[in-house]
Amino acid sequence: MPTAKVALVTGAGSGIGRATAIELAGNGFAVGLLGRTPSELEEVAQRLRESGAEVERLDADISQEDQMEAAVSKLIDRFGRLDAVVANASINGTWAPIEDIKSDEWDKTIAVNLRGTYLTLRFAVPHLKKGDGGSIVVVSSINGTRTFTSPGATAYSATKAAQLAMVYQLALELGRHRIRVNAVCPGAIETNIDDSTTVRAEEETLIPVVWPEGQVPLTGGRSGKAEDVAHLIAFLVGDASSHITGTPIWIDGGQGLLR
Repeated sequence: MPTAKVALVTGAGSGIGRATAIELAGNGFAVGLLGRTPSELEEVAQRLRESGAEVERLDADISQEDQMEAAVSKLIDRFGRLDAVVANASINGTWAPIEDIKSDEWDKTIAVNLRGTYLTLRFAVPHLKKGDGGSIVVVSSINGTRTFTSPGATAYSATKAAQLAMVYQLALELGRHRIRVNAVCPGAIETNIDDSTTVRAEEETLIPVVWPEGQVPLTGGRSGKAEDVAHLIAFLVGDASSHITGTPIWIDGGQGLLR
């Protein structure tokens, strides 16, 4: 029996990555779960195995070249193909006034969010090219693409803007190989990414605007759910979006329109 379509999901142990892995497995994909926290990945892997899905756990730090090369090789050794890549893993990093951000803090955000996206695609794209086309979804943000009012989020916003530039560039570069490249740009989503955030001197960079009570118009202020983003990603890697490429989709319940 031929292997089902195969998806690689980074940051698959929690939040949007976890929800996406579950969604894609439910749609018949075999899934490579990539992340740097083995215990989280194993919990997701076990859930998927129990549902009958094929899964490969890939322990790796997306900012480390040797680990990413080994992880993608392990996935290909297991399934022999790759059809979809969800470049999701990222951190918020340090949010602080530009003169206060230390160079090592800046470099860490760039290393994980931007270098990590590059390494993910560097090692995945050759395998997408070997198939009959494929789909890449980069998880960016409303920050740096639609809004610029999160206090001190310069490093984070810069990486998210750069990810979108990568999407535009690669949509043209990879189109001849029938590889589609799109971005999802979430607003406030219920995940644990705030655990990777350091905020300093917020009052120095806070934008002096009084937002309406509840910044997400569609839900009366409630943040979106990781599953909301997962549904969108599943659409973008599926056949129903076969003519969509080079496109950012903001999924924020209207939040970005207020900010």
